[in-house]
Amino acid sequence: MEARRQFHGALETLQQDLLRMGALVEESIFKAVRALIEQDAQVAEQVLAGDDLIDQMEVDIETRCLRLIALQQPMAGDLRILGSALKAVTDLERMADHSVDIAKVVLRMNPQPWVKPLIDIPRMAHTVEEMVRDSLTAFIRRDVAMADTLAARDDEVDGLYGQIFRELLVLMISTPTSVEQATQLLMVAQNLERIGDHATNIGEWVIYMVEGVRRDLNI
Repeated sequence: MEARRQFHGALETLQQDLLRMGALVEESIFKAVRALIEQDAQVAEQVLAGDDLIDQMEVDIETRCLRLIALQQPMAGDLRILGSALKAVTDLERMADHSVDIAKVVLRMNPQPWVKPLIDIPRMAHTVEEMVRDSLTAFIRRDVAMADTLAARDDEVDGLYGQIFRELLVLMISTPTSVEQATQLLMVAQNLERIGDHATNIGEWVIYMVEGVRRDLNI
């Protein structure tokens, strides 16, 4: 009985640390997009500097998950929680990598004025940030209904990406001098689209954790 109590205490601590890592990832995404919109190199540098802590948290949480699996040999639901946490922490780390890539675009292009107003990229970023937040909330609450909502928003993000791609392609054709900057903005949109995919992946792991089945939300 005492061993089970300690196991569930360790499991709860692990999930809270996963949530803290998620909060850092959310902040990284927000700062990267803010740096882009405001062309703020200092904020972009903060994103790069904060990535080491996120990477270290990934390693720490993975290590603890594997230790609990090895030492406690959990069954059924508890094993699915640990397996889902292992997958979710990888998705979070990759989201942070994408925000770093956005920050690097800011540093490469600073202080050039943008060739076009940034309208759809901030909209895309706002939706993606909500998806990240809701995916983590669904994970902690075991909320399958909330996880399911990520699919529609992922479609919205994909639609915005397609729109941005077409607009930038037209711009590059009509204004050859804009090619370099338009390419960089397209990379930003690609990174935001990938963050949305990773948030949707976490939603899939929520469904697996609760229901024990894999369901693809990226259809």
